[in-house]
Amino acid sequence: MERTLILIKPNAIQRGIMGDIITRFERKGLRIAGLKMMFLTDEILAEHYAHLVQRPFYPYLKASMQAGPVVACCLEGAEAVETVRQMVGVTNSRKALPGTIRGDFSMSGEQNVVHASDSVENAAIELNRFFKEGELFDYDCAVTRFEYGGEETIKFLNK
Repeated sequence: MERTLILIKPNAIQRGIMGDIITRFERKGLRIAGLKMMFLTDEILAEHYAHLVQRPFYPYLKASMQAGPVVACCLEGAEAVETVRQMVGVTNSRKALPGTIRGDFSMSGEQNVVHASDSVENAAIELNRFFKEGELFDYDCAVTRFEYGGEETIKFLNK
């Protein structure tokens, strides 16, 4: 089972849509393996956005990510990283397709309601950044056998 990180950004929390966002992932069949609300420090933002720190827009990004708490969520499922990226849509919400989270809940390239890991490798790094040991859970879910077919159960769930 693959895991990925999403961050529900402060603008989504302020707008009262975090439940709608989480519901979309659950309805898709992704399982929540970890969930917590937190404020982001300068240090964690500099690490998380190291590739953007020198860009002229970084101060605005930092300010928006520290405007309130974020909700960090570990989602798991078959091909979770790619599935979540498809559900989230492109970074600039004005260009995100209707039906995607950004396409339905945002009009901004900056205030785009959610961050999602962009690769399996980065998901592992980001999950370790936002969750400590013991904060992610592995548990049986009664509906999993109805969400995956026979070969998928063997391939993705190792059962």
